Amino acid sequence: MARHLTSLVFFPIAMMMMMISMCMIPGVSSELTPDFYNDVCPDALPTINILVNAAIALDPRMGASLLRLHFHDCFVNGCDGSILLDDTETFKGEKTAGPNKDSVRGFEVIDNIKTAVNLVCLDNVISCSDILAVAARDSVVALGGPSYEVLLGRRDARTAIIDAANTNLPTPFFDFPALLSNFESHGLNLQDLIVLSAAHTIGFARCVVYRARIYNESGNIDNGFASSLQDQCPVSGGDNNLSSLDGSPASFDTGYFDDLMNRKGLLHSDQQLFKGDGGASDILVSYYSENPSAFWDDFGAAMIKMGNMSPLTGTDGEIRENCRVVN
Repeated sequence: MARHLTSLVFFPIAMMMMMISMCMIPGVSSELTPDFYNDVCPDALPTINILVNAAIALDPRMGASLLRLHFHDCFVNGCDGSILLDDTETFKGEKTAGPNKDSVRGFEVIDNIKTAVNLVCLDNVISCSDILAVAARDSVVALGGPSYEVLLGRRDARTAIIDAANTNLPTPFFDFPALLSNFESHGLNLQDLIVLSAAHTIGFARCVVYRARIYNESGNIDNGFASSLQDQCPVSGGDNNLSSLDGSPASFDTGYFDDLMNRKGLLHSDQQLFKGDGGASDILVSYYSENPSAFWDDFGAAMIKMGNMSPLTGTDGEIRENCRVVN
């Protein structure tokens, strides 16, 4: 009888210890943590940081591109690295979806980072989706923005769906109700919409996505601002000509909010956040314009919140050896 009691006592303890040890193995943890790779590969995040900074030094636009990659990944079925997958015979992925085609870039930088971390880690242990999240944060910091703690432990999707990208990503042509509805459908709120949209404080947009605003809109656009853009973006042709999203495209600052208050938002969707009617979005734009430190704090919090949207963890998905293809 004593032997049976001993077995009953030690069986749950053994199971508990096994479960604890499993949770310490990358790929088995069921939630994201900031120290996920500390033991398995402490050189992973410093390596990502070095390569992100090198890429931005060569091409200052790359910081905005890497930030956009993470955003466009998370808004389509969660932060799972699906945006990085090339098309195959069995699926057409997200890269050629309307909001992504001729817009997202930086895939080669992610390829280089993945190769480097696999080398320094001596194994394939860092997911592509986590690389996107860290590269986005490091890009913000490299351009003068706030640092924030990235939660890690995501795994990578084994497929991508073009229709999901066409459906889930907001477009530059959305009015305010559509923008807010889109963000709320992803578990984000008005404040998240305002601060995450302000990622447009860095980077550029193509003429084709702002042409209608500078020629057809009235009332909520500064006339001088519209005229100043028309040489760069003619009525026809020049679709790929670039204009900066705010006045300091290589600096992560509050210039975006200042531009909105002066009716100089480049994109229709951006200017929709400030209409001058004293609404809730107007109040937030004004607040962040006057309080850069509050913007930095809230931007970091919103990025963490967005990065926690439906990640694959535990045994779901995989850790891709090559971010462009499934294992």
